[in-house]
Amino acid sequence: MMTATARHPMEQGWALTLAGFGTLLLGSCAPTQVAVPPATRPVAIHTPAPPLPPRPAPADWRDAPQTPGDWTWAMDGGKSSARYGRGGYAPVVRFSCDRAGGQVLLMVAGNAAAAVPMAVRTTSALRPMASVPAISPPGWLAVAIPARDPLLDAMAFSRGRFTIEVAGLETLYLPAWPELSRVIEDCR
Repeated sequence: MMTATARHPMEQGWALTLAGFGTLLLGSCAPTQVAVPPATRPVAIHTPAPPLPPRPAPADWRDAPQTPGDWTWAMDGGKSSARYGRGGYAPVVRFSCDRAGGQVLLMVAGNAAAAVPMAVRTTSALRPMASVPAISPPGWLAVAIPARDPLLDAMAFSRGRFTIEVAGLETLYLPAWPELSRVIEDCR
């Protein structure tokens, strides 16, 4: 049997100190439960985009969007003819071969009582012209181009597109497609 023995007060102090130190050591080994605040999600602020400014004219005409539409080819009154426009609407440009006269008639939709300045621009040429009221059917501004004129080849072989500029009308940015070449070749 064990009997309790009295301890020296100094021993009791050391025992309590060691017991407290041991508790601290054991407590430091235990995982600590630290309250972590929940992660906050960034909140997206939806503000409408400011309106875009009007598009400036392109620095290079080759960067301008193509005029909406397609080329179609047909024999029109015995003449090889190409028309450009949107399906279901009147064409905006016509090329027609006048084989007897040895010329290609370039017509742009529009009306005028007098000659109107026009220009054709390709990657290799720029040709100013004027419409001729005497050969212009109603609703069209027309120019006759000799069938062997290098301008026609420049339009057919322009790198992807060419333009027709008419004073007072929107510039037309047209693709250089085979329908145009066919009219030119049929006229030679």
